[in-house]
Formats: sequence, structure tokens, C-alpha cells
Amino acid sequence: MKKVLSLLVVSLLLVVLAACGGGNESGALSEERISVGVTAGPHEQIMEKVAELAAEQGLTIDVEVFTEYVMPNIALAEGELDVNSFQHVPYLDNFKEDRNLDLIEVATTVNFPMGIYSASLSDVSELQEGDRVGLPNDPTNGARALILFEAAGLITLDPDAGVAATVLDIVENPLNLEFIELEASQLPRQLDELAAATINTNFAIEHGYVPTEDSIFIEPSDSPWVNVIAVRTENKDDAVVQKLIEIYQSEEVKQFIEETFEGSVVPSW
Repeated sequence: MKKVLSLLVVSLLLVVLAACGGGNESGALSEERISVGVTAGPHEQIMEKVAELAAEQGLTIDVEVFTEYVMPNIALAEGELDVNSFQHVPYLDNFKEDRNLDLIEVATTVNFPMGIYSASLSDVSELQEGDRVGLPNDPTNGARALILFEAAGLITLDPDAGVAATVLDIVENPLNLEFIELEASQLPRQLDELAAATINTNFAIEHGYVPTEDSIFIEPSDSPWVNVIAVRTENKDDAVVQKLIEIYQSEEVKQFIEETFEGSVVPSW
């Protein structure tokens, strides 16, 4: 009886251990199947293409889609994802510092030029005294939006603020614009309530906008806010991560991006 109980205990332990993750004993990710978190829209479309190419090489990529920017990093840090691909470095650095997460970028992917959009205006010069304008409420995208408003000639920022700029760093606001900070994914939905708003390209496309046609002002294509692939630091040198990067940064994926998004999404390689 004791022998049978011992065998049952060992069997249960093996089942529990097997359920704890897809890696191997060294903690490395599986070389046959990984999960990748993306935001809905272009990141999702691009990763689906990457998954299609990866399948031809014996690698299954489970694409997990999110509709906001917080959970993809939380899920990655907690081991619910193996990789994510949706953010630029300033956002990642700020997020992991705030939450003490051990994540790291391993490769660049694409650039999404941020644009200023309006339901009623055709040019930023049409903004009026006291108009309400929207921008993302997270620190890095908020700073990026303010820098874009400055580039459009609407405000002047404290030159020392840099990529950490907030509305408190506005030193000149000739039109006395009122800045409304909202969660990034909500800005397209609130556009009718605002004179204009800065919207990230993925959310703009998700709501039917063509950034190069529908924005009333847009970042240049060589904007420094390039997006990245991120992993837990312990997995940065895993073979499957390198394989993912090679497939993502391939000519096939570059061609897919250029043909699909016609300049609204720019490959980094």
C-alpha cells in the first residue's frame, strides 16, 4: 500500500511540474511553441504573418491579442506569455521601472508614426482659442503627443523636459488649448467630443483611419519611437527568441508590411 501511495505522489508531482510552463529544465523557452502578446490592429496582423512563416519552419506561435497597453507586460512578467510585441522602448523602460519587472527588449520591429486627428478640422491651423485637444494619459505616449503638438507649432515645451515631458512642461500655449488626457485606446472613441487628438497608429487603424490620409498632422517616417520585441531577461538569449527575430526581420515580412499599410507602418530593418 505504501509503495502504491508513493508512486501516486511521484506521479502527481510530475503532472504538476509539467503544468508549470512550456520551457525545459534550464528555464529556456520551448523551441517548438511560444505565445506572443500583441495589441489589436497592425501588431496583430504582422504577428499573424510571422506565425504563418514560422509554421513553415516548425515553430508554432500562439498570438494573444490585447486591446490596451498594460496587460501585455504584466502577462509577460508573470509567465502567461513568452514574448510580446507592441511597445516602444521609452514605454517599456517606464513601465518596468514603475512595476519592478525584469523585462528586456531584444529586437526592433516597426515604427507607427503618431498623428493628430480631428472629426471637424482639416488642418492644425484651424484650431481655435480654448479648443479641447486629447492626448494619451500614460507618461511616454503623453510626452510623445506633446512633442508632436510642439512640432505642429501649437505649443512650446521646456527644452529640458525631453521624452519625459508632461502638460506641466508647456511654457507657451498661444491658443490656450485645453489638454484632455485619456487612456490611449479611448481617444478615437472620444474624437467627436474634442477639437483634435493625438492617436497612436494602431488604434487609429483599428477605428478605420488611414494615418497618412486622415491625420491632420503626422510624425515623420524616421521618428525615433521604434517598437520592439520584449521578453523576460532570463530568456533573451534563447534559441527560439533568435529564430522569432530572424523571421520577423525577414524580407517576406517587410514586403507584407509595406504592401499592407502603405507607409502608415514603417519597418525598422
